[in-house]
Amino acid sequence: MKMMVLWGLLAVLVLFGAWVRLAPVDAARWHIDPIAAGSPGAAGWLVRNQGGDSVAPVYAATPAQVLTAFDAIALSTPRTRVVAGSVGDGRITYETRSRLWGFPDYTTVAAQPVSDGAGLAVLGRARFGQSDVGVNRARIEAWQIALGERLSRP
Repeated sequence: MKMMVLWGLLAVLVLFGAWVRLAPVDAARWHIDPIAAGSPGAAGWLVRNQGGDSVAPVYAATPAQVLTAFDAIALSTPRTRVVAGSVGDGRITYETRSRLWGFPDYTTVAAQPVSDGAGLAVLGRARFGQSDVGVNRARIEAWQIALGERLSRP
């Protein structure tokens, strides 16, 4: 009886893992404008020039230069891929999966011209659960630090 319970639990874990990793991605649901988006609450992190969880810095560059640098940084992160958008579109959405279970988080970034250069808006959200336990904030802040090392500020 105990072996049947253990095998049953193992089967549930395997099915859960497969569901998390293989569930289709609705790009339209995640590829939203971070400049106009509402706060994701405990399930994410929002950085923009006004009204976010954190205030975005301004970079002495064009929006395309900021997005190009950000794209290189994001894609150098393990288990990260583009879901929608491009530098040319002015907005990009990335999927980054956790190492063990492969839980997906979605990060959308957009840059806009401001008086001294370009401002960046970044919205990170967890797909599953009510809280991301700070994972999106940590990732976005690390990407911002790397971006600040590549681009100067006015």
